Amino acid sequence: MRLRNLKNATEIMEASPYLIENPKDYLGKTETLFSKVQPLHIEIGMGKGDFIIEMALKHPEINYIGIEKFDKVVARALPKIPEGLENLKIYRYDAFDIASIFSHEVDKIYLNFSDPWPKKRQAKHRLTSPVFLEQYDLIFKDKQEIEMKTDNVSLFIYSLETLSQHGYTLSLISLDYTKDLNLDTAVSEYEKKFREKGIPICHVTAKK
Repeated sequence: MRLRNLKNATEIMEASPYLIENPKDYLGKTETLFSKVQPLHIEIGMGKGDFIIEMALKHPEINYIGIEKFDKVVARALPKIPEGLENLKIYRYDAFDIASIFSHEVDKIYLNFSDPWPKKRQAKHRLTSPVFLEQYDLIFKDKQEIEMKTDNVSLFIYSLETLSQHGYTLSLISLDYTKDLNLDTAVSEYEKKFREKGIPICHVTAKK
């Protein structure tokens, strides 16, 4: 889905206390961004922020970082964040180099409706490809947990294979989680639209 450019995107980002402009400066010391030392959960490809904002509101005992590489998308997310939300920060960054901004600090990763990169030559860009899974090994603190939602069945099957091959144990697997599972989870802007259209949503939790 294409978004039109925002003429004032730069101004929105510069004015927001939630956007961290130089994530590499906090490598290995992400906890200093927050008022409390708490578990850290991140969402890679947060889109317009609905999911990560709702999670931060529902779980003040957890610190959250949303990662998104496009300015125009980040600029649409930042105004949605309520004033005074202390357990949420935003990185405008390309996750292909995610091991350069976290070092054994992350407790959980959320992957919500990631780009499926359907062509075989694009496989390395999938967020559950071996290229990314190897980087995730470097950013997780101890135990590793990835929770994934997608409407793309081909990407889902691919991800089940790569996660299993990388040593993850899979649970809460569903091709239509809103019917099969009773999960207390936030909903992204994409999920809202898919639900309205009756499109099934796949779900898996992977732990290592």
